Amino acid sequence: MKKLLLASVAVSGLAMAAAPAHADVDLEVGGYFKGYGVFIDQDETTGTEVNEFDIIRDTELHIGGETTLDNGLTIGAHFEFDVDQADTTVGTDESYLYFSGNWGRVNFGGEDGAGYLLQVAAPAADSNVDGIRQYVSPFVTTGGVIGGNLDYDMDPTGKADKFTYLTPIMNGFQAGVSFSPDTDNAASFGVGVESAGIDETYEIAVRYEGQFQQVGVIAGAGYSYGENNSTVATADDRDAWNVGLDLDISAFGIGAIYTEDSTATDNSDVEDFVVGGDYTTGPFKLGISYFNRDIEGGTEFDRYTGGVTYEFGPGMDLRGSVQHLEIDTSTQEYDSTSLIIGTQISF
Repeated sequence: MKKLLLASVAVSGLAMAAAPAHADVDLEVGGYFKGYGVFIDQDETTGTEVNEFDIIRDTELHIGGETTLDNGLTIGAHFEFDVDQADTTVGTDESYLYFSGNWGRVNFGGEDGAGYLLQVAAPAADSNVDGIRQYVSPFVTTGGVIGGNLDYDMDPTGKADKFTYLTPIMNGFQAGVSFSPDTDNAASFGVGVESAGIDETYEIAVRYEGQFQQVGVIAGAGYSYGENNSTVATADDRDAWNVGLDLDISAFGIGAIYTEDSTATDNSDVEDFVVGGDYTTGPFKLGISYFNRDIEGGTEFDRYTGGVTYEFGPGMDLRGSVQHLEIDTSTQEYDSTSLIIGTQISF
């Protein structure tokens, strides 16, 4: 995200001595618009009629500010808001405070944990559609055909309030840990109570980025453990983990990711496997990916995607892809094929 500097203003600090301290804070605003037109041919369930053409999009506004003290400590805050027209009110996606220095970084508040922040992503046809986090879906998710996003981000606590510590990068290596008191939505006032589900969650992750000969290497792994307070006999603690490898050889990239999530229920373990490749030439990037999700005792998804991205300006690109999805449930099979054409503007 290219940052747009609005102003440098003086703000009052906490009264730590006889005279209050003051700091110059750089305020920043940014965000993005991801918009697509979709042509789709999808099997329909009884009572569900799928539009052959539709518009899908995702829009966010980002605001933040930070200052660096004389002792080298950087302090800042970051906020992200969902601002799509379909939202009846502006929804807060992230809201957290951070401290950083040569010792690393600490995040405090509603933000993703270390498992996601250090997770490796495979090359994609269009990262908004088949990337580590799916921002738009070309398939109908009603009528019992598809449930939830088909992505592979390891975020068992989502944007729940948490503490996260990330080490500095040393010889290409970085590690991180997170602790979430509960997995409820971040709250602004009052102490929460233990709910019948996953509460305390711990995350640990490691990532490496380096170069061997002419090959760029990104490798990483993460693990999370959530304690279950439910009294339901079949409920269990939640374990999730991921491992990934991405290789860049000249203009070519190839990567593979595997994730597993117990989802706190004995018979619903979810396994994701992703492999992708891309080729970059000038402002064009061509990509392909394969995604498989296997829900234990339930449904299996196979998704194939190919596409091209054209960067026509800084933070601006055109994207087009073709995607085919096969869904196999215990009682029925569904197929869906779509053509997705759109743009992303980041500022």
